[in-house]
Amino acid sequence: MDKVEQEVEKVKKEWDDTYNNVVEQIKAIENYGKSETQNKDSLPRLNGLAQDGLALLNSLQFKLDLFAPQLPTDDQVQSAKALLDSWKNRSHSLRLSMRNANLQANDNIRKAAQKERELLLGGGGESTAGRRNLQTKAGMTSAAESITDSLRRTRQLMVQEVERSAGTLMTFEESTGVLRKAETEYKGHRSLLMRTRNLLSTMQRQDVIDRVIIAVGVFLFTCAVLYVVSKRIGILYLQRKVTAAFKAGMVGKELRPGAVGNGVNHAPVYDNALRKAEEPLERLMHDEL
Repeated sequence: MDKVEQEVEKVKKEWDDTYNNVVEQIKAIENYGKSETQNKDSLPRLNGLAQDGLALLNSLQFKLDLFAPQLPTDDQVQSAKALLDSWKNRSHSLRLSMRNANLQANDNIRKAAQKERELLLGGGGESTAGRRNLQTKAGMTSAAESITDSLRRTRQLMVQEVERSAGTLMTFEESTGVLRKAETEYKGHRSLLMRTRNLLSTMQRQDVIDRVIIAVGVFLFTCAVLYVVSKRIGILYLQRKVTAAFKAGMVGKELRPGAVGNGVNHAPVYDNALRKAEEPLERLMHDEL
């Protein structure tokens, strides 16, 4: 049998027992005040017990209403709903019976009080004994009622504490289930987290290596640029010197015929020597470039 079906059967049995107890309490209320042997329990206590039974019936109806949709078959669900409607009707009839029983009990009390009044007003030793019995019964009844009220309040407090403890326990169970699910999820993602951590470490190391490579490349590039610039400046200086020497040679060629005619001795200028001097410089410039 399914767990839900077991709970439903348990609720049904408890409801039947409580219903029978409430019916007995209502009968006791209805017969209250008819005879002295049946007046062991006070009327407020009987009403309190009946009210507690009706409250328990309502709680059981609420449980059945919760369990009914969880039954495995549709026939069981429909049967549970029909039973729930029957319980509601029977609970309503119990409340009506309880009201009529209280009216009957008040009538019985009125009749008993009238009888005692007639007995007390009758006079003689019988009336004195009746007065004493009445005072003793009144004191015992008031004491019993106060004790009963205290016990009822204590019981209500205990019921409230039990319900609160049950709610707290259910909350703890739900929290435990959530924590277990979270632990399972964490274990499932643990390998992924470790792999991610290793990848992050590798990326950090690669980032450091890339930074070092970039710094070294920038340094080498700067050195190469400085070297090329320095060499280029030296070549330009040498080229200016060669150009100045070449211009000086051209001026010498223009001055040679006039100098011989005037009888002035000039140093001879050889074009072949100038070409030979220029060729190594041009080759040197080509090599440097």
